[in-house]
Amino acid sequence: MGALVGGFSISSSQSRTANHWTAVICGESLRRRVRMNPKEPLIPKQTPDCHGYSDASVPPPYSYQEQQPPAYSADESAHRSEAIAAGYASFQDIIPEATSETTPMLSSWSFEDKTVRRAFVRKVFSILTLQLVFTFSVVCVFTFSSAVKEVVQTNLWAYLSSFIVFAVVAIALTCCKSFNRRHPWNIVGLVLVTLSLSYMVGTIASFHDTTVVVIIMAVTLVISGAIIAYSAQTRYDFTIYYGVLLILAVDFIMFGFFCTFYYSHVSSIVYGCLGALLYSLFLMIDCQLMMGKMSYRLSPEEYINAALMIYLDIILIFLYLLGKR
Repeated sequence: MGALVGGFSISSSQSRTANHWTAVICGESLRRRVRMNPKEPLIPKQTPDCHGYSDASVPPPYSYQEQQPPAYSADESAHRSEAIAAGYASFQDIIPEATSETTPMLSSWSFEDKTVRRAFVRKVFSILTLQLVFTFSVVCVFTFSSAVKEVVQTNLWAYLSSFIVFAVVAIALTCCKSFNRRHPWNIVGLVLVTLSLSYMVGTIASFHDTTVVVIIMAVTLVISGAIIAYSAQTRYDFTIYYGVLLILAVDFIMFGFFCTFYYSHVSSIVYGCLGALLYSLFLMIDCQLMMGKMSYRLSPEEYINAALMIYLDIILIFLYLLGKR
C-alpha cells in the first residue's frame, strides 16, 4: 500500500526508509547536544515529530495489578463483621443510610399521612363516644333514681375519693408521656379518670332538678357537636391562641374565687356563661390539635391524651351550664 505525502504517492518501503533516516537524524542531533553541553539532562524536548506526535501525547502504560485496594477503617470493619455475624437479611440492615427502591419517602407513622390521621381521629372519637355515653348514663341514673340520689348525697367521702383519684390519674396522663403512651396502662388510666369523673358529675347533677339536667345535657351535646363540626371544616387556625386562652383561664379562676365571697344570682349566671364560653374555645382548639390540619398538632401516639382533653372540655361545659345549687 502506498501513502500520499506532499501531493506525491510513495510506497511502503519508501516510507520505512524515511522513518529510518528520521531516527538517524534525531539521534545525531542528540549526540551533538551532549558534546556541546555535557551538563544538560538527556531529555529531548517535547516537540512534535515529522508525523505530528510528541512524546507527551503518548500516555504511560497503566497496570491495574499494581493498584492496592483502599483500606477500611477499624470502625467500618468491625461494623461489617458484626453485621455478618448477626446475620442481617439485607444490605440496608448493614448501612441504614442506603435506601432501597421500595422504601417510602415518608414513614408510615408520619402524621402527614392522611390514612394515619383519619385512623387517629376515628380512634379518638370512638373512645370519646364511649366516655360520654357512660358519663351521661351515670348522670341519668343518679338523677332519675331517688334511692341512688339519696345515697350519693349522703356519702361525701365517696365524692372526695373520686376527686383524689381523678386528680392524680389525670395529671399523670397529661404530664407523663411514658404513661399515656404505654399500652395498656394508658387505657387503665383513662378508665379510672372516666369512672371517677362520672361519679363526681353524677353526684353534682343529683342536687339539681331532673328536667334541668336533661335540658342542659341536650344543650351541651348540641354545642359540642356544632363546635366539632366547625373545627373540622374551618381554615382559620385557632391553635395559635392557646396561650391566650390559658391566660383567660387563670383570670376566670380568680373571678370565680372572688365570686365565692360576693355571691349573687346574677354573678352565678355570668360565671356559668363565661365558663361555658371559655371551655367551648378550648374544645375548638383541642379538636384542631387532634385533626392536625393547622400549625400545631398532636402525635398519633397521643390518642389517649386527645380523648382526655376533649372529654374534659365537654364535661366542663356541662357543669358550667348546670351552674351552682
